[in-house]
Amino acid sequence: MTDQKIYVPSSPLPAPRSGLLTPFEPGTRRLEAGYQLAPQFKALPVDIVFEKDVAIQLRDGVTIYVDLFRPAGAEKVPALVAYSPYGKGQGSSVSVMGIFGLVGLSNSAVSGLEKFEGPDPAYWCAQGYAVCNPDIRGVVDSEGDSVLWDRQDGRDCYDIIEWLAEQKWSNGRVAMTGTSYLAATQWFTAAEQPPHLVAINPWEGVSDVYRDLVLRGGMPDTGFARQLQDGSFFGKGQKEDIISEVAEHPLFDELWENKTPEFDKITVPAYVVASYSNTLHTAGTFRAWRRIASEDKWLRIHSTQEWPDYYDDENVEDLTRFFDRYLKGEENGWESTPRVRYSVLDLEGGAQVNLPAELFPPSDVTLTKYYLDGRRRALTTAAPSDEVPAAYVVASNPDAVSFIVTFEQETVLVGYPKARLWVEAKGSDDMDLFVLIQKLDARGTPLAEFTTPNHSAMVQDLTDHGATVLRYKGADGRLRVSARHLDEALSTDEVPAHSFDRVEKLSPEEIVEIEIDLVPIGLAFHPGEQLRFIVSSRNLLGTLMPGIEEYVGANSGQHVIHTGGEHASYLQLPVQSS
Repeated sequence: MTDQKIYVPSSPLPAPRSGLLTPFEPGTRRLEAGYQLAPQFKALPVDIVFEKDVAIQLRDGVTIYVDLFRPAGAEKVPALVAYSPYGKGQGSSVSVMGIFGLVGLSNSAVSGLEKFEGPDPAYWCAQGYAVCNPDIRGVVDSEGDSVLWDRQDGRDCYDIIEWLAEQKWSNGRVAMTGTSYLAATQWFTAAEQPPHLVAINPWEGVSDVYRDLVLRGGMPDTGFARQLQDGSFFGKGQKEDIISEVAEHPLFDELWENKTPEFDKITVPAYVVASYSNTLHTAGTFRAWRRIASEDKWLRIHSTQEWPDYYDDENVEDLTRFFDRYLKGEENGWESTPRVRYSVLDLEGGAQVNLPAELFPPSDVTLTKYYLDGRRRALTTAAPSDEVPAAYVVASNPDAVSFIVTFEQETVLVGYPKARLWVEAKGSDDMDLFVLIQKLDARGTPLAEFTTPNHSAMVQDLTDHGATVLRYKGADGRLRVSARHLDEALSTDEVPAHSFDRVEKLSPEEIVEIEIDLVPIGLAFHPGEQLRFIVSSRNLLGTLMPGIEEYVGANSGQHVIHTGGEHASYLQLPVQSS
């Protein structure tokens, strides 16, 4: 293929993102048990051999540098790779320590030797594993030009994995682990099928750059992508300019296909971790788990934010059992672990976790249509016979319409919601629509729940509108109506998938049918509680992280949501049998 990427000059790693191990100092040293990188970090429980700034030459001649941590001793050990553009010495940086503080994690939970969002050598070396932290192509001292979530990452990590397998201390088995960026790169790498990659552990991460990161629902919402591009990929060469690429390639084409893993080529055992609450990662993690070809795959859906979940002692021990089985060959009964362990939230402190199932959604879930009733502004299981539209004027108050159902008995939703709506634009030829499933208590008050240990006044301020990864307010979805064309090969009755390869503008007085996928849900409603379904022209949740520029829908005129009769719009919910 012709490389369609656009590049801009990179810049050196700034001081706030530099850690104590950032300076280029090749060599091998021994870190003895009890060693602390700095007083705020965890002490090492075992002696560790630390090989710093080791050179690896990739297949195209580019040299990158990695840091290796391995247990002292002659025993051959497996290796874990933490692949991302974040500097390999960044674990002790001001920026990472600040992020831990933001979510309410103590820096003493880790040694500071770990890569941001990656495995901690202090723990894993004590379990008999090596940890490889690369500065990937184009990052810090490594050569080349960096790319953002791309099949090039898969090819480069393939080379790293095969190099690791040949080292004299290696038992020849390598796995990958990590959250967010470190999760997404696992899809790309596993699809390349490195011979010595034996397992992956993607812990929440996008799996389609177009649909998850830059053009979700067909809208050019690039706030986080800009933060990612500007706040990472520091180095000596060039970095990919994904913001310019969005402007040049608004439709899904070869550029974006190259940023989507080949899921059917992912066959290694996979322990996938997801949540309902991460507005960047949720859809992509579930999509990849559904589509990968691995026969041995497990899904755990937790109830918090990914960083506290990833470093939780019980969860790390659970992951150890998975890796021990496939990287050490231990017959430890891992295969008896339920293929799915899901959670059900109630947003009132009564979350249930580790509920076992063989599938997701569980087999006792029934897809149930709740029809929009424009006259009563209600959701009903029977379609209204008469057609009554519900409308709002863009940028007015309110610029939304909502519909409510009260549950008279305990009701649990687990699975994939979707909306099928009949819509019309008056005074415009397009619509950016945002939808949200919101839980209300018996008095009609909206409920939400923090996903992190930090519930401070500052976090309250940040999450009143925005910072959605820190506070869960419900399952959301979005769609630009001109991008409504469905991909027949990928769409199912549960989860519609749009092709994003064409623009179909609206004509005056044209009423069109659209489907909007909402992120997966696990939510309990107690008797008397309510579900509110909102349709709006504005971003109902705001940005996913603080400090990001918020996307404003490209809307004008009046939005009409048709209900009942020949235009029976509905919300499809996954209702679990009681």
